[in-house]
Amino acid sequence: QVQLVESGGGLVQPGGSLRLSCVVSGFTLDYYAIGWFRQAPGQEREGVACFSTTDGMTFYADSVKGRFTISRDNRKSTAYLEMNNLKPEDTAVYYCATMNFGYNSLSVFKRNSYDYWGQGTQVTVSS
Repeated sequence: QVQLVESGGGLVQPGGSLRLSCVVSGFTLDYYAIGWFRQAPGQEREGVACFSTTDGMTFYADSVKGRFTISRDNRKSTAYLEMNNLKPEDTAVYYCATMNFGYNSLSVFKRNSYDYWGQGTQVTVSS
């Protein structure tokens, strides 16, 4: 019913920038929140950033505060993750996801709070 497709990943040097995109399509574009997660090889998937459509709030993991910015277009069909001052530890597969069946601001970084997921896009930060 909902499909998400990420793009924009690639290889960048430390200190560089990338902007990831997530195109949302399906029966409806209604969702309570849209978030970005990342997963490095052998690591757990962790929440990075979230945009809440219920109140317009944004949330960021401590590791990316001040460096990453989440946003979406006015038609809410595309979400973005602007990543600046990238570090090698940012290397991971990045996923976008939508929260469609309920919302709580305390749950924005819980994987099980999200109902639909994209296929992921690889970000590699290396010199």
